[in-house]
Amino acid sequence: MLLAPSLTTAGMQRHCLTSWWPAECWPQVFNKLIRRYKYLEKGFEEEIKKLLLFLKGFTESERNKLAMLTGILLANGSISASILNSLFNENLVKEGVSAAFAVKLFKSWINEKDINSVAGSLRKVGMDNRLMELFPANKRSCEHFSKYFTDAGLKELSDFARNQQSIGARKELQKELQEMMAHGDPLKEIITFTREEMKKASLSEQALIGIIWTSVMSSVEWNKKEELVTEQAIKHLKQYSPLLKSFTSQGLSELSLLLKIQEYCYDNIHFMKAFQKIVVLLYKADVLSEEAILKWYTEAHLAKGKSVFLEQMKKFVEWLKNAEEESESEEEEAD
Repeated sequence: MLLAPSLTTAGMQRHCLTSWWPAECWPQVFNKLIRRYKYLEKGFEEEIKKLLLFLKGFTESERNKLAMLTGILLANGSISASILNSLFNENLVKEGVSAAFAVKLFKSWINEKDINSVAGSLRKVGMDNRLMELFPANKRSCEHFSKYFTDAGLKELSDFARNQQSIGARKELQKELQEMMAHGDPLKEIITFTREEMKKASLSEQALIGIIWTSVMSSVEWNKKEELVTEQAIKHLKQYSPLLKSFTSQGLSELSLLLKIQEYCYDNIHFMKAFQKIVVLLYKADVLSEEAILKWYTEAHLAKGKSVFLEQMKKFVEWLKNAEEESESEEEEAD
């Protein structure tokens, strides 16, 4: 029997929570109802948002059914992830209702789709970086979120949130560094700030050096003329070489920096001829070691601009190898 169009979606939602029908059957009913009566489609998502604001008015059993239903509706595209905004309501968050509801919702959603599909839906409406708001401010940390959802059997969601926080922290750090450089803050202060942020965000040196390089190269307006940009780059990088040196204490960090330089010079055509001079400058400034440069040259370089950059580096690499052989010979004679 067809449902009368006068029956509102809100009424249907409430009825499905108290009905003996299994929750997974109701999305089919809603889909059929909305397809038949198109005017309901526009207001359906808004009704869901309103319903979630009043979760405290339902029993735990009803909330569980609604969470399962909502997860299925999210999975089949009947509603968008923007409805999660209702779960950030201060009272629901404070009493732990939001987090408990989210567990059931995401289990249902991920059961229908995989975490990649869920992540895509969250990103589409800007919810990917807001999941921490399911908890009160004093519990709003990646560690608490991870433990809560991992213990609830949603490790994939915990991993996703951790990754999102890391991405967010990196973007914020890069922005802060660029602003400090633009303001002409002392290098000592920039280095101290970066070390603190590195520890706070649990960033490795390899990850951090890429952020620093991008910040350094984004903090200046480059000359459009190829013959002038090399000189400008050398002067600029010489100023910030102590910053780069502070975060290249490991061979992998040096190699990461070399790859970033290669990528940057390839992607920015005016820098194609500047690669060798940049590397030599950073070698002389003790940012890059001969071991890292030789490793990059022989096996660890990228395909981008490979022939151009290897040719540029050929004479300098030969000089490094000869210097290394002479050093070994002197050590043998001393023995």
